[in-house]
Amino acid sequence: MSTPTAECPADAQKLAGKYLTFTLGHESYGIDVLKVREIIRQTNITAVPQMPAHVRGVINLRGKIIPVIDLRLKFGFAEAASTEQTCIIVVQVKLPDGKASQMGLVVDGVEEVANIAGADIEATPDFGGQICTDYILGMAKVKNAVKALLDIDGVVDAGALPGF
Repeated sequence: MSTPTAECPADAQKLAGKYLTFTLGHESYGIDVLKVREIIRQTNITAVPQMPAHVRGVINLRGKIIPVIDLRLKFGFAEAASTEQTCIIVVQVKLPDGKASQMGLVVDGVEEVANIAGADIEATPDFGGQICTDYILGMAKVKNAVKALLDIDGVVDAGALPGF
């Protein structure tokens, strides 16, 4: 029985597959394409009082009210003005109580759907005991760039990121 290493995590083959890649600032991220329901243009978001700063509000998507999170703010990045590329990725997430729900994620831009092989995925580096990286599935090497593969269920979990 072999033990996983930083070069080849034991579950890298399980992580292999298609990911929708997107940008936040100059960084690239990926989420399992099976979690993505659709990508829509930036639209009017109705603010909801007393929500954390990263919760932008809600949108009406074909008669269904969907909460919208700004991933820049959720990750602690500086707020940025919307551009032509800014969009909302609508994802299906499993909430901590086990219920499935749709949620919108504001991102700076969508890149592509990338087919990522297990051999191109490495384990998340250890950043020290106080930094939680449970919401990062692994780091993918795609076209000479590194993309963090996100567990989107973990990202939207209020307790998954420090300070939220």
